[in-house]
This record gives sequence, C-alpha cells and structure tokens, in this order.
Amino acid sequence: PKYIMSTWDGCFCLQCIREKEVGVVEDLGQFKRLVGEGPSCIFWPLQSVVGRLSLRVQQLDVLCETKTKDNVFVQVGVAVQYKVVTESAYDAWYRLTSPTSQIEAYVYDVIRSTIPRLELDAAFESKDDIAHAVLEQLQNVMKDYGYSIVNTLVTDLAPDSKVKASMNEINAARRLKEAASHQAEADKVRQVKNAEAEAEARYLSGLGVARQRKAIVQGLQASVSEFSEEVGGAKPKDVMDILLLSQYFDTLSVVGANSLILEHDPATVAGLQRQVGASFMTGGLEGGKRDLLS
Repeated sequence: PKYIMSTWDGCFCLQCIREKEVGVVEDLGQFKRLVGEGPSCIFWPLQSVVGRLSLRVQQLDVLCETKTKDNVFVQVGVAVQYKVVTESAYDAWYRLTSPTSQIEAYVYDVIRSTIPRLELDAAFESKDDIAHAVLEQLQNVMKDYGYSIVNTLVTDLAPDSKVKASMNEINAARRLKEAASHQAEADKVRQVKNAEAEAEARYLSGLGVARQRKAIVQGLQASVSEFSEEVGGAKPKDVMDILLLSQYFDTLSVVGANSLILEHDPATVAGLQRQVGASFMTGGLEGGKRDLLS
C-alpha cells in the first residue's frame, strides 16, 4: 500500500510592541519569553502574544473613610504612583490578577491603623508621616509581585461638613477675640495720649495766662510810674483811676461790637480799682522777696 505522508507547515508572524511596553509570549499556553518594544517574530499559531504590560508610571487614587482619635470621621484621599519593573514583568503578569485591588487593600490597612491613633489636628499635621507609612508598606509588599511604588501622596483629608463649619467658627472666634484685645489696647493708648495732651495743653494755657497777667501788671506799673514823674502833683492813685476807666470803656466797646446788652454800673470801676490795687500789693511783696533772695 501506498502511504501518503503529509506535512503541516506553520508561519512566522510579526508582532510589534509599542514603546514603554513589554509583551508576554506563550507557547501553547506555556510561558515562552518576554519581548520588548519594536517588531518581534513569533511562530504562529503555536505561539502568541497573550498580553502587554505598560512600563510607564501609573497612578491609582484611593479614597478611604476612617475615624480619628477624637471620634471625627474623615475622608482620606491617597494617590499611589507605581510602575512595572521590567525584569519582574513575569511576576507582574502571572502572580497578580488585579494590582489595583491589592494596592487599595494595603492603603486601607495602613490608613485605618494610623489615623485612629491621631486627633484631627494632629492628623492634618502628620500627612507626610501617613504618606511615608503607606509608601513603606506598599514597597515591601508589591516588589514581590513585580511592581515598584514610586511615591504615595495624601491628597485630601476632609472631615464632615459640620465639623468643618465648627472648626471655622472656632478659628473665627479666636481671631475676633485677638482683634478685640488689640482694639481695646489701642483705645487705651489713645485715651492715655489724649489725656496727656489735654493736661499739657491746660498747663501751657495756664502758663500763658499767667504770663499775660504778669505783663499787664508790669505795663500798668510802668505807666503809673512814668505819668507820676512827668505830671507834677499827680498821685499814683489818680493815674490808676484814669487807666482803669480807660480799660473799662475799651471793654464796653469790645462787648458792644458783639451786639450784647450789658448793664452799666460806675461802681464797677471802683471795684476793679480795688482788685488791681490788691494785685499790685501782691506783686510788690513778691518782688521784694526776690530782691532779698538775690
């Protein structure tokens, strides 16, 4: 009998892997090799590229709810940046089904074991410490699965809206208290300075009035002395009466210019004379004392 022998020939197929990717080649379901970017020749249909892994840095955003030490529930947002290690692409493809789920589980574990030991204010201050704890935990675990953790960031730490409102009210009340204290201190300084200025003004005003009266008395004394020397037989009392009468009429003229009606009494001049005489006597006694002392 004749035997008919047949042969089956396969074909080579060209596969292209994109930049920053690695391809996984299997031979009848069994891992064969890893191929890098660019064209690769495989023996189809026995071999095929069953998957591609990106070597670029990827980011996973994880939102976790937990409670602080002072019983405040907060939403913690964590951004995990990771990538596939080229030399460990086999582990990244075959040992881990869902890397994102694995990363989320460890992020939840670290956040829910760290935040409950901190009060709310301390949690805000320890964001860098929390991110470092997540990074350290993920690096130790994910390196066995062919993944490298580049960085972890705590992007958000948000308590409940009512807690936010109460914190804002506490902060506003504290600032209002400080503002009121500063305002009271400013008012105190302003009042003290006003009082000092008023006291100084009154002192200077009194000093000016005293000097004015002293100058008037000295002028009257000089006028009386000169008139007595030039007019024979004139007594100082007569000169004083004339000067007082002249001053009295000048005063009436000034008052009348302001449309005021005053009752005129000639006895006023005599009373004014007595007052001026007493002033002269006082001034003379003080002048004598100064001469004795000098």
